[in-house]
Amino acid sequence: MDHTTVLAAYDRQIRRNLDTVGPDGPGVLIERAGGVVRRVGAAHDWNGVLWSGLDETTADEAIAAQVRHFTARGLEFEWKAYTHDLPADLPGRLLAAGFAPEPAETLMVAAVDELPLDAPPPEGVRLLPVTDAEGVRLMVDVHEQAFGTDGSALGRQILDQLTTAPESVAAVVALAGDTPVSSARLEFQPGTDFAGLWGGGTVAQWRGRGVYRSLIAYRARLAQARGVRYLQVDASDQSRPILGRLGFTELAKTTPYVYRP
Repeated sequence: MDHTTVLAAYDRQIRRNLDTVGPDGPGVLIERAGGVVRRVGAAHDWNGVLWSGLDETTADEAIAAQVRHFTARGLEFEWKAYTHDLPADLPGRLLAAGFAPEPAETLMVAAVDELPLDAPPPEGVRLLPVTDAEGVRLMVDVHEQAFGTDGSALGRQILDQLTTAPESVAAVVALAGDTPVSSARLEFQPGTDFAGLWGGGTVAQWRGRGVYRSLIAYRARLAQARGVRYLQVDASDQSRPILGRLGFTELAKTTPYVYRP
C-alpha cells in the first residue's frame, strides 16, 4: 500500500468531498464554509469539523466561526485534527479557543482483499445482524459495559440510520447464549473507496478470545460484497495492535477536540 496515495485519497473522499446531504441520518448535512467541511445534525448525532484547509492567518477566525455556528444551535461538537493538518499549531489554537482534547486515535487502513475473512467467533458465540430497535438496545448495552459511557445518543443515531438509510450501515452484535458480549458497525460511503469500522467494543470478561477479530472479518466480508476497496478505522491504543496483526496500516494520528457550549 502506498501510504501517501491512500492518505490523500482518504482526505479527498472522506474528509473533503462527501455528499452535501449526509446519507446516515435524517436532517444530517455536510456543509462547506470558511475553509472547513463540517457535519451538522441533531444533538444525538455526531457533529463536528471533518476537514480544514487553514493557515496561520485564517485559523483563529475559522475556529471562532465554527464555535459560533454550533453553539448558536446548542450543539456540542468535535474538531477532528490530524497530524498532517495545517497550520502545524492547530491543536494549540483549538485549546486556546476552549476545546478539550480526548484520547488520540490512530487512523488505520487496510485493503479489503488482503484481510483475513474467515475468522469465526469463538465456540458458544454467535453473530446477530442488528436491524431493529431490540438489536440496537443490545448494542447500547455492550457499549456501556465496554466503554463505561452512556450509549443512549449512539443508540438513537444507529436507529435513525437503520430506519431512514439502512443501506448506509451494517451493525452486528455478538451473543454468548442470549447475553450480548460485543458489538460493532460498518458505515458505507457510496461513491468512495472506503467504508468505516466503528464502535467495536467487547465486554471485559470476553476480551482476548477472538470475538473482536471475528467482528472485523464479518464486516470485511460485507464490505467486499459491496465492492469496497479499503476499510478505515480510528483505532484506540487497545485495538491498534490487533488491527496491525490483521493487516491494517497506520496512516496518521487523529485527536478529537471537543467544544461543549
